[in-house]
Amino acid sequence: MILCSYAKKLHILVGLALITLVSGCISSRQLVYFQDQVTASDSIKLMDRFIPTVQPGDILSVRVSSLSPEATTFFNPPSATMPIDRMMTPTMTALPEITGYLVNPDGTLELPLVGKVKVGGLTTAQVADRIREELKTYLKEPTVNIRNQNFRVSVMGEVARPSLFTIPNEKITMLEALSLAGDITIYGRRDNVLLIREVNGQRTFTRIDMTSRDLFRSPYYYLHPNDVIYVEPGRARVASADRTYQILPIALSALSFIAIIFSRF
Repeated sequence: MILCSYAKKLHILVGLALITLVSGCISSRQLVYFQDQVTASDSIKLMDRFIPTVQPGDILSVRVSSLSPEATTFFNPPSATMPIDRMMTPTMTALPEITGYLVNPDGTLELPLVGKVKVGGLTTAQVADRIREELKTYLKEPTVNIRNQNFRVSVMGEVARPSLFTIPNEKITMLEALSLAGDITIYGRRDNVLLIREVNGQRTFTRIDMTSRDLFRSPYYYLHPNDVIYVEPGRARVASADRTYQILPIALSALSFIAIIFSRF
């Protein structure tokens, strides 16, 4: 009778341990994006594309060309590389430095000869038009190409390659950013992705469900400069990092073996 009682207790203990272990496992449904039912004729109207404007502190790459090549070089800063003595290790190659014009706190940048040009609040296309007009005094038929080198997004957490990404075409969606980071790992929570954004001097924190197609209607579908995406780890990741869960399968096997022996007496 005593042995039977021990066997029952061991069976209960094994059952509870199995429930605990299963609760930390990953369901295949948790890994699927956009789980809403889709028909052959389904379509979703996307949000209007976000067009960034130049802000104080931005660094603008200004490339000028014209029918006066020698005069043009005066307005194009030379490209630079990181000198050898600033490298962290001898195995690193020379790294390109960011070159361009810093936008002042008053929303202006200063060009050679031209002086200060008001660019704050304008798109890069509008900035190019404004600088082109200013350069007509000095250059014959100038053309101007502007790139905002501050359009960067960060992807952190449970992704394959967390990193800070510079976006050259100033347009990126959440899906594209996650793709650049190698996608969410099987341990990441797709239903609770955190987007951190700065709006009017304040940080906003928004949770986004990547398993729903509502993302395509969301104002967060297109990312803004300096957005941060954080993918939270799921319970399975926590479980895999916990030594208790690593030892648990071995302990379960031992308890099951003991329970079988007791049940036969």
